[in-house]
Amino acid sequence: MRKIVVVDYPRDWDEATEDTEVVDTQTYLTDAAYTDIKNARIFNLSRSYRYQSAGYYVSLLAEARGHKAIPSVTTMQDLKSPTIVRAITVELNDLIQKSLAGLRSKNFTLSIYFGHNVALKYEKLCKQLHDLFKAPLLRAQFVYKEEWVLQSISPIPVNEVPESHRSDLKRFAKAYFARHRFSSVRVSRKIYDLAILVDPHEKAPPSNEKAIQYFVEAAEGQGFYTELITKDDYRRLAEFDALFIRETTAVNHHTYRFARKAHADGLVVIDDPVSILRCTNKVYLAELLTKAKVPVPKTMIIHKDNRTQVESVLGLPCVLKKPDSSFSQGVVKAKDKEGLKEELDKMLADSELIIGQEYKPTDFDWRIGVLDKQPLYACKYFMAKGHWQIYNWNGKKKQDEEGDGEVVPFELVPFHVLHTALKAANLIGNGLYGVDVKEINGKAYVIEVNDNPSIDAGVEDKILKKELYASIIKSIKKRIDTHKNSRNYE
Repeated sequence: MRKIVVVDYPRDWDEATEDTEVVDTQTYLTDAAYTDIKNARIFNLSRSYRYQSAGYYVSLLAEARGHKAIPSVTTMQDLKSPTIVRAITVELNDLIQKSLAGLRSKNFTLSIYFGHNVALKYEKLCKQLHDLFKAPLLRAQFVYKEEWVLQSISPIPVNEVPESHRSDLKRFAKAYFARHRFSSVRVSRKIYDLAILVDPHEKAPPSNEKAIQYFVEAAEGQGFYTELITKDDYRRLAEFDALFIRETTAVNHHTYRFARKAHADGLVVIDDPVSILRCTNKVYLAELLTKAKVPVPKTMIIHKDNRTQVESVLGLPCVLKKPDSSFSQGVVKAKDKEGLKEELDKMLADSELIIGQEYKPTDFDWRIGVLDKQPLYACKYFMAKGHWQIYNWNGKKKQDEEGDGEVVPFELVPFHVLHTALKAANLIGNGLYGVDVKEINGKAYVIEVNDNPSIDAGVEDKILKKELYASIIKSIKKRIDTHKNSRNYE
C-alpha cells in the first residue's frame, strides 16, 4: 500500500521516511494521477481541517477514491465538538486521573505525536486518545475541576510543532509509518428504545406530520417505545437504543452531532454519520460516482485554478452546486458568461471546491428509495411550475414552490434507472437513501444520492401504504437485534 503524506507546503514535512512519499494538498486534490491510485493510505498533515478547507477535502476525496485517510472526515468533525469529545472519552476517566495525578497546576496541555508524547509517563493516555481520535498530531487540553476533565482535543498544525520536539516527532513518525495495521477502539452501550429526531418548525422536512405519525404507529406496533425528540434532547440520547433522523441533515449542524454521538454511544442510527458526510457533500459524490463509473451528467470539480475552463467543458447554461446543497438550495443555473463569473465568485469564496454539471433539462427526475441495499419505492418528481428544478424557493405562491410527485410500481420503472440507482446508493452504505436519476434518450444519469430522502404521507407511500413505514422500522429493529447478538458474543 502506498503511503502518502499530504502537506500544504513541502517545507512543512522534511521528516520523510523511505517508505512514504510527500505531496502538497493542491497536487493531491487536482492531479489526476492521484485519483487513479487504487491502494493508498493518506496521512493528512494539512495545517487546517476546517470545514471545506483544502485539508478537509484531502480526507473527503481520499475516502471517495477508496484511499484510507488519517484523519478521516468523521474524526475531523468529532474534534470540533466538545460534547462529542466528552461522550467518546468518558471511559478514559480513570486513566486520565491516574496519568495526571502528580500535576500541581489547574491546566495541562498534552501534545500527542502519532500516538506518543515526549514524556514516557503519558504513553498510555496518548495511545488511548489517539486510538479514539485517529489524527497524526493532537493537542489535548485538560482542566482541573475537583478532578481532571478533558476540555478539548484538537489537531496541531504541523508548522506549530516546537523545534525542540522535531527529533522525537521524526522518531514517532518513522515507527508509525512502519505499521501495517491501524486499529480503532469500539465504543458501545446497552439500551433499547426508539427516538425520532424532528424539527417542528422546519419549512420542508423530509417527512410531514402524518408520515411521522405513521412511523410512530409502525414502531409501536413492533414493540418499540417511541418518542419524538428535538435538538434540545441531545443529552437524552443515551436513553434510547436507536435514532431515526427525520429532519434535513447537514455536517455543520446538530443533526450530524446527534448521529455521531448516537453512533459513538452504540445506538443504531439512520441516517448514520458516515452516510451524512458522504451524501451531503456534492464534491465527494462526484468523485465517488465518477471513480465507480456510475453514469452522471458531465461533471467537473471546480477550483480557483480551473474556473476558466468551466464554459469550454460544460457549456452554457450549466449548473453550479455548493458542496453541501440540499433540496435544490445552493444550486444555481449559470445562463451566460457574466452569470457564470458572478456565481463562481460567490461559491469559491465559501469553499475551496464546488461542483459544475452540464445542464440536462427533463420534465421530471426519478427518485429511487433504497433501504438495506434493496429498492424500497420509486417516484417521479416533476419540476416546479415554470422552473427548472423540483423546488422553487422563490415561487410567489406556496403551490408553485414544489412540483408534483407520482409513485410508480417497480415493474414500470426502466431497468437501467433502477439498476443505476442501486449501484450509486450501494456505494454509500446500507442505510436509507433516495437516488435522483435523470433519464435521457434511454440512458440513466445519477444526479445525487440523498441520505435523508423524503417520505411523505400521500406521496411516497401511495403504493405500499403503511407497509412503507413498517419496512423501515423492521430494518431498524433487525439492526438492533444484530447489534445485541454481536455484543453477546464479544
